[in-house]
Amino acid sequence: MDARTVPTVTAMEVPNIKDFHWKTLAPLPSRRVYSSLVEAGGQVYAIGGCDDNGVPMDCFEVYSPEADQWTSLPPMPTARAGVAVIALGKRIMVIGGVGTNQLPLKIVEMYNIDEGKWKKRSVLREAAMGISVTTKDYRVYAAGGMGLDLRPHNHLQHYDMLKDMWVSLAPMPTPRYAATSFLRGSKIYVLGGRQSKYAVNAFEVFDIETRSWTKFPSIPCKRAFSSFVPMDGYLYSLGGLRQGRLYRQPKFMRTMDVFDMEQGGWMKIERSSFLKKRRADFVSGCLKGRVIVAGGLGNQPTVLETAEAFHPEKNKWESLPPMPTPRCACSSIVIKSCLLAVGGVNQGLSDAVEALCVSDS
Repeated sequence: MDARTVPTVTAMEVPNIKDFHWKTLAPLPSRRVYSSLVEAGGQVYAIGGCDDNGVPMDCFEVYSPEADQWTSLPPMPTARAGVAVIALGKRIMVIGGVGTNQLPLKIVEMYNIDEGKWKKRSVLREAAMGISVTTKDYRVYAAGGMGLDLRPHNHLQHYDMLKDMWVSLAPMPTPRYAATSFLRGSKIYVLGGRQSKYAVNAFEVFDIETRSWTKFPSIPCKRAFSSFVPMDGYLYSLGGLRQGRLYRQPKFMRTMDVFDMEQGGWMKIERSSFLKKRRADFVSGCLKGRVIVAGGLGNQPTVLETAEAFHPEKNKWESLPPMPTPRCACSSIVIKSCLLAVGGVNQGLSDAVEALCVSDS
């Protein structure tokens, strides 16, 4: 690790704290947690999740930002929670997840937006929850997952839409589920995740062109329920829970680790650049050149309402207005310069939908 600061951006480019505000949007038709969100054609689709009793649901709804309205769509043929979801033009593909028997599923279903109909597609080679999906050129890549035997998978499969068929690619060096993955150029970056209950700090990259994996330097600090946010050639690893082992107490973290994608290394970050609040299981995203975190769980007995934004030039976090409905375990998505926090847990489950928006000042 070398000592450098996070890159400077001219102060004009990033929005001021005063430019951020929360909007309370139309609530979900029902309270839920572990719902999956995807954007298609400027609308947000919410897929499945668990109800108050922890039972997976078949609900499927679309949110129109213009009308501020949720509309119910034909329910998923298979009720489930924690699905992997990806939009392919006018189609939404739903992969794996947990079924009503609380076991992982191998079922894959596709919704055609124009026809308003669901279709079953070719199943996964093994049932799995916690799959990470990315897409490039209408090809879907599914990495990892946890199977029926509760063991983490090292599978990488791609789905060929024309042939309706899953093809196995080179296995991931580190088996895991609930990893974060994203596409940059022709490479799929896979970070973190878990094996059984424990966090892994593996960072591996699959090159779609050479069809091979490369191990990258591990995430410096191993923690669960953290967040990874890519922005402007850097990758931010934020907060989380350092898990208890033997004589060690679990501990909420305010750590920030930053990976420089050009240099290929983790940077030395001063403690003054860490999050203001220790937090895990929070909402995160990037809005106009600023990394955002909101809500989650921390050292206080109730869920957190605080939100903060990183200023790349000042190299520190600044307080944002608090979440109107404090929550953890939200589903989230960035759309139209807004970070949406959907559902999640307050005292019980929540149906709240709130957006942190940045105005053009």
